[in-house]
Amino acid sequence: MRVADLGCGTGDLTLELHQKLAARETLGIDESEAMLAKAPQAAGLRFERCDIARWAPAAGFDLVFSNAALHWLPDHSSLLQRLTGALLPSGQLAVQMPMNDEHPSHQTAFELARSHEFRRLLGGFERRPPMPEPYRYAAWLQHLGYARQHVRLQIYGHLLQDREQVVEWVRGALLTDYQKRLAPADWERFLQRYRQLLIPQLADERPYFYTYPRLLFWAAKN
Repeated sequence: MRVADLGCGTGDLTLELHQKLAARETLGIDESEAMLAKAPQAAGLRFERCDIARWAPAAGFDLVFSNAALHWLPDHSSLLQRLTGALLPSGQLAVQMPMNDEHPSHQTAFELARSHEFRRLLGGFERRPPMPEPYRYAAWLQHLGYARQHVRLQIYGHLLQDREQVVEWVRGALLTDYQKRLAPADWERFLQRYRQLLIPQLADERPYFYTYPRLLFWAAKN
């Protein structure tokens, strides 16, 4: 197989994918130079720095794979069309994306960013659009001509020490781009206000069970 891994990060999962599939060639794509600097080396494995939002090679891949990356991109209908164009006639698409927009941990961040004070400081920036419902992906895959597909929403449960750990979880993921766009003092105020708004919405349990839905889909062209 010839495989592409979009949003490969440090490439650890890319190497595992390459080895498990015994692929002829696996290409890891990521925009972060710091991440790619940590990428492993193996025969047939290579990495390329590129914005996956602009990645549009000619058809030539047996598998386009992406784990926890494509949810940052807009317009998934066009995105799937572009990724389909990178596949050979017998190609496959396999994707996993976090889908936790409805949880208070995410809704609180969205609402705070839209508040008068922070919308001004962020210049109207919003981290990303809401994720489409799973049924839309099934319809898009059908319209793109995939002969087989499997689309599902899987609920993963994470046992955290307490509800305060939800703030730390989101701080290292959804909130990172807000931090980049705010001055240090404004960011500290944003984070403090986020904590004040979120914590009362979460059950005071130890451990805290943090549910995290993820959308997984696979499709084959024949």
